[in-house]
Amino acid sequence: MSTGSGAHSAPAPTADDDTAHTTTGKTTMFSSLKIRNYRLFATGQVVSNTGTWMQRIAQDWLVLTLTGSASAVGITIALQFLPMLLFGLYGGVLADRLPKRQLLLATQIAMGLTGLALAVLTLTGHVQVWHVYLTAFVLGLVTVVDNPARQSFVAEMVGPDQLGNAVSLNSANFQSARLVGPAVAGVLITAVGSGFAFLLNGLSFIAPIAGLLLMRNSELYKIERAPRGKGQLREGLKYVAGRPELIWPIVLVGFIGTFGFNFPIWLSAFVDDVYHSGASTYGLLNTLMAAGSLAGALLAARRGTSRLRVLVGAAVLFGLLEIVTAFAPQFWIFAVLMVPIGVFGLTVNVTANSILQMATEPAMRGRVMSLFMMVFVGGTPLGAPLVGWITDTYGPRIGFAAGGAVALAAAIGVGVMLVRVGGLRLKIDLRPGRRHVEFVPREQLATAA
Repeated sequence: MSTGSGAHSAPAPTADDDTAHTTTGKTTMFSSLKIRNYRLFATGQVVSNTGTWMQRIAQDWLVLTLTGSASAVGITIALQFLPMLLFGLYGGVLADRLPKRQLLLATQIAMGLTGLALAVLTLTGHVQVWHVYLTAFVLGLVTVVDNPARQSFVAEMVGPDQLGNAVSLNSANFQSARLVGPAVAGVLITAVGSGFAFLLNGLSFIAPIAGLLLMRNSELYKIERAPRGKGQLREGLKYVAGRPELIWPIVLVGFIGTFGFNFPIWLSAFVDDVYHSGASTYGLLNTLMAAGSLAGALLAARRGTSRLRVLVGAAVLFGLLEIVTAFAPQFWIFAVLMVPIGVFGLTVNVTANSILQMATEPAMRGRVMSLFMMVFVGGTPLGAPLVGWITDTYGPRIGFAAGGAVALAAAIGVGVMLVRVGGLRLKIDLRPGRRHVEFVPREQLATAA
């Protein structure tokens, strides 16, 4: 692999959503895995991600068992993501300034220790709900630095030609673990309790730590780090605000992340209140959604392009599916619909992530990605308690449908703004062999007329 000059960002997409990110090298579905450093990274991540999903399921179920309240699950989620909302941009500044490999070693060690601490409390029978709240908050603090560092480190491992593919494979990696983690967690919780799920999660971080230590520095792409200076937060915000291809995807994922991705609240409430089942059913629903998410990630890796119209279209379908699923009359229909929800939810995430990374200059990537993660997961502390209250007060169906309605409205609103910014007009052509409905520039429509 070349170890030449730093990566350069691809041309930014225009607001008309027709500019695709392409790579100059040959891209196949798994082409990034040919790179040794990325292969080590991906292997470590799939192990720790499996443990992370086990802990997420066990944590949600433990809180529900201790309190019997969907709102308490919402508070736990809120505390885990509150640090991202408060300090997310500072994490991006650190990721742009400091060596990312060393930064990730520190964050992975810290995450492993939080899992082990919760395991000790649970296995000794001393766990209380405030312990879960505290460990969730500490984990959130670590994530503030880990997320932008991990996402922007991908460019240093694979270079510009394979960046889009690697971003998609990261999501496929995460979703593969999501297929295994919830199922294993469901079995463990039923058989021996939540403590062993926390223990295995803590131990799982040995894998990414080993992968980072085995990497070859000489094979990393050199990315110029941002120097220490004043006003770097303001610089990052100004950079994003001046680019429609960055700001509108961030706005969209902010709404969807805040109101449309509260699945721990909804699914635990549906399992407990609507279907009167247990942890194994909760794990099954998460596994079905993960199967759809994995399919969405692999399709994104195969496409190798990221278009704004794909982002908006996937967001519209995601919101619609949530509304329809909320009122599914039977369990099997509800369960089956988890798969397409996973497909389109993951497509939104991966497409937005790829658009932002490919359109951002390397020295700004940490700050841009921290803003992306801040609005995507950092909005959860605002949305989760509200969604939990709606779910407790009006029932799981209304809570789920309300989240889908907000996601749908946001997708339509952002789509309209992108059309206006791009100077587009709707063109309808009913002649055979033509594209019947499409958006075209005003000038093209005027010429055709």
